[in-house]
Amino acid sequence: MIDSADNDHDTSTRGTPGRESSANAAPREAAFFGRRKGKPLRAGQADRLARALPHLAIDLAALPAPASPGTPSPGGPLAALFGQPVRAVRLEIGFGGGEHLLSEARNHPDIGYIGAEAFLNGLAKLTSALAEAELGNVRLHGDDVVPLLDRLPTGSLERVDLLYPDPWPKRRHWKRRFVQPDNIDRIARLLAPGGHFRFATDVEDYAGWTLRHLLADERFVWTARRADDWRRPWAGWPGTRYEAKAMRAGRVPGYYEFQRI
Repeated sequence: MIDSADNDHDTSTRGTPGRESSANAAPREAAFFGRRKGKPLRAGQADRLARALPHLAIDLAALPAPASPGTPSPGGPLAALFGQPVRAVRLEIGFGGGEHLLSEARNHPDIGYIGAEAFLNGLAKLTSALAEAELGNVRLHGDDVVPLLDRLPTGSLERVDLLYPDPWPKRRHWKRRFVQPDNIDRIARLLAPGGHFRFATDVEDYAGWTLRHLLADERFVWTARRADDWRRPWAGWPGTRYEAKAMRAGRVPGYYEFQRI
């Protein structure tokens, strides 16, 4: 998502990273996000981003081969990305302001977190917060998430989170929604058996869209057994600024979780 804290649906400023990461590659026609930048970064923000991001950024070329099977070592094939031992790795696609990712990393130091975000302002905010918190279990990807997904090893993730992605509400823009068959294929490949895909939205139409796609896919099962399972946030949920704004506007969030078979 861009969790985008300060943006309404019609601004197209929240969304999943969707631009080619290579400097020589053309942007994909149907990028999943809107703007790359919001307000200009303050001098201090820009300086902290320039100093901290190189230590947090993932080098795609250095990742294990995508087709390599998961290893039995703690944390699997991605464990070496982190500055401390981890027992598993999770990915958040479009972390927005980073509230959720930061909270998760603090509460679960034994898990490695990869955050992908194309919106520069969100990237700067979380990079600063991570530097102050001195967390060694987070790595960042500040561009299109698709090249990252295609480079990560098969079965290397315990969980994938997609929280409040841009709903692209106009029919002609639906092709830009992140939940599409090709991206579901990517998530299915990356999740280890028993792993989870979590999706949150305050847009009823996007919730229905996602349920239709995931319920029709034999590789996933919806974990909900009662209505409260999708009406209430997950345990330990810290909330986000965007979520708070949506609720003030009368929009009701839903929290959907699917297990990889």
